This record gives sequence, structure tokens and C-alpha cells, in this order.
Amino acid sequence: MNYEERTYRKWIKHDDLTVVRVAEGETDLLISGDFVCVGRSNATIVNSIDEHKANNIDLKEKAITPVKQYRRDIKQYIARNHKFQTSLSPIDVEDDAPEIVKEMAAAAQKAGVGPMAAVAGAIAEFVGKDLLKFSEQIIVENGGDIFIKTSKQRKLGIYAGNSPFTGKMALAVEADQTPLGICTSSGTVGHSLSFGKADAVIIFSKSTSLADAVATATGNIVSRPDDIEKGIEFVKSIDGVEGIVIIVGSSCGAWGKVTMVKA
Repeated sequence: MNYEERTYRKWIKHDDLTVVRVAEGETDLLISGDFVCVGRSNATIVNSIDEHKANNIDLKEKAITPVKQYRRDIKQYIARNHKFQTSLSPIDVEDDAPEIVKEMAAAAQKAGVGPMAAVAGAIAEFVGKDLLKFSEQIIVENGGDIFIKTSKQRKLGIYAGNSPFTGKMALAVEADQTPLGICTSSGTVGHSLSFGKADAVIIFSKSTSLADAVATATGNIVSRPDDIEKGIEFVKSIDGVEGIVIIVGSSCGAWGKVTMVKA
């Protein structure tokens, strides 16, 4: 796997959550959870180093199975329908397609992009929801695309390349907003395909797949500060989107259920 260092992960700090990295092929997840070791009857706070290590092992073991499953579902469907991987516009999929494939296709239809624009968000969401069987709180970060279920306020730092907002501003997410998908697209940061030049387009949705697809679609139409309003108007027309932040250099626009605070 060609690994691109994700320096923003150095910002991630949780006093109350176990954090592990799970990598499989092109998928690279950072997963946080208040995980309880297998065999415990009640949720307890771990205090010793050995207990923290045990939690790390359990969380990683519980995560790797769904990661492999959903990657396999997508790869097998691509072998059956090559357009699913290459199309830059929405495509129809069969009723018997895997659930994650149908979710990606549905998100792409709403956003007007190809289904692979939703892949990172879809994997984060499907893996995260599986892990909620073992942990009341789960945060899955997949290359800037996040599925979050939390029982307290969390602050998510904004990374927008060379923009002055990077490291200075954060997004406050309240417990009652979650589960929630928060996905970012950038035309100046990372290797993902974007036809725009926004430093960051951040989308909030109950569907992480939809947030990912809409972030890509919006990023494609934002190249300069004057495009921010156009991007916001586009997002307002899509059912299921709860909020947006667009950053281009030193300009920023936001709409919806978004709370920005100092980092």
C-alpha cells in the first residue's frame, strides 16, 4: 500500500477512548472507542497499562473483520460491474448488490457523482455501525471522512492545507447530533480527485456515504472565494445534508447545523 502520512492524526487526543489504527489494502482507519474487553460483564474504566493494551487488541480485532468484509463486497461488485469503479457520474446497481454498494450508489445519485466518491465515507460508516455493538462511542476516521457516535461533546480540528484556518478552528459536535457523518473534500490537499480548488469542503449528514459524495460534488464546483455561495446553494438542494463549511484560502462560508470554535 502506498501510504500517505496523515499528519493531522497527531492532533487526535482522547482521555476517555481507546485509539487504534486498522489498515487493509488502500483502507486506513483510525478508530476510537470506549471499548470493553471481551468477557467483561459491565463497562468499566481501564486504569492499568495492561488493560489498555488488551482493549487495543480487542478493538483492532473487532474492526478488522468488517473492514475486510466491506472491502471484499466492493471489490467483488467491481469485478461484476467495472463502471462502478470508473464512472464519474451516478450509475444504477442491481437489487442483489451488497448493501454497502447500494448505499454508495444511492449517495452518488443524490450528489450527481460517481459511486466511488462515497467509498471512504461508506466504509467508515459501515465499520463504525458494526463496532457500536461493542462500544457506546465510536469514531472512525478514514482519510478525513468521519463516522462519529459520541456521548459527550467532541471537537474536530479543521485541516485545510495552507489555509490560515488550519489548526486554528475546530468543529464542535454534540452528543445529540450523533451518529453523524462528517466528510471533507479538498482540491489542494491529498490525492483524491477534485475538479475544484477549495482547501476544504466539509459536509455534515446522518449518512456518512452521502456526506462523502456531496463533499466531492461541492468541491468540484468551488475554485475561488466567489464560488463559496454557489457551493452552499448547491448543498441546500440535497435532501439529507445537515450542514456545510467551505474554506478557500482565508475565506470561509458555512450553513446549517455547524458550530465552529477555536481549536
